[in-house]
Amino acid sequence: MKKCELCEREVTVITQHHLIPRTLHTNKWFKKRFTREEMNQTIATCKPCHRHIHTCETNKELGRHFNSLDALLQHEEVKKFISWVKKR
Repeated sequence: MKKCELCEREVTVITQHHLIPRTLHTNKWFKKRFTREEMNQTIATCKPCHRHIHTCETNKELGRHFNSLDALLQHEEVKKFISWVKKR
């Protein structure tokens, strides 16, 4: 069993969420501001949390404003989802 870094539930399948979505790795704005290592940083998430992250914001918004675990945990919709999914 592995642990989701967002909801902290023990799950059998973990996915890797790129804090800066891979579709943005060739974007000039991101290339100027982040190193290759920063762009490749991921967090381990369960599938429901990973799916929910991508329904809350566009990839650009995720990359610009929610590119850390702490920032994601402060996002209101993500917080509500985590609170809900922890009870499942």
